[in-house]
Amino acid sequence: MELQGKPLSERIGFTRFFRDLKYNRHRTRQLVGISFVILLTILGKPTNAGLYIVGAALVVLGMAVRMWASGHVRKNKALAMSGPYAYVRHPQYVGNHLIALGFCVASGLWWSYFVWIALGFFYYPQTIAHEDQHLARSFPGVWEAWAKQTRALIPSLRPYRSGQVAEWSFRQSLRQNGEPIIAALLLLCLYILHIPLR
Repeated sequence: MELQGKPLSERIGFTRFFRDLKYNRHRTRQLVGISFVILLTILGKPTNAGLYIVGAALVVLGMAVRMWASGHVRKNKALAMSGPYAYVRHPQYVGNHLIALGFCVASGLWWSYFVWIALGFFYYPQTIAHEDQHLARSFPGVWEAWAKQTRALIPSLRPYRSGQVAEWSFRQSLRQNGEPIIAALLLLCLYILHIPLR
């Protein structure tokens, strides 16, 4: 069976996954990120309550950044330049890094930091370039002015003045990426990691 000129076996499953790893990494980053968190939850051996608390705080901060960002996005309708987008172009990716770092700290697994750094370098440069190209095509002129003053991952201390009204919507956050559901799953993973410390 063929769909759009390609065999079904190449459009789903491992063949597509490995092809996406090579050419379209942005498609697999969420699956790999979630798998990384689950792996740290299963293998984690936290022995230091203080480090666990620091890690959990980073995870919660990352979740808050992601929820704040997703509540401002109006996908393909308007370029989000208010809220967290006034400080950084990709606040959800900043949230991802905070979450991953938090799980590395909370898990007590020394090797997890190297895996996190490797995944970051493997996924995010291509993903950010892909996203920026898409936004530049979708919002010509507006994107260039905003991107010139707003860095990709390192937040600026001075917000970009876009004139947009910063309206955050819980409904939008839920609809955009299911952020509250993801947050609940991350909290469950943190709870599971905490069990050996009890």
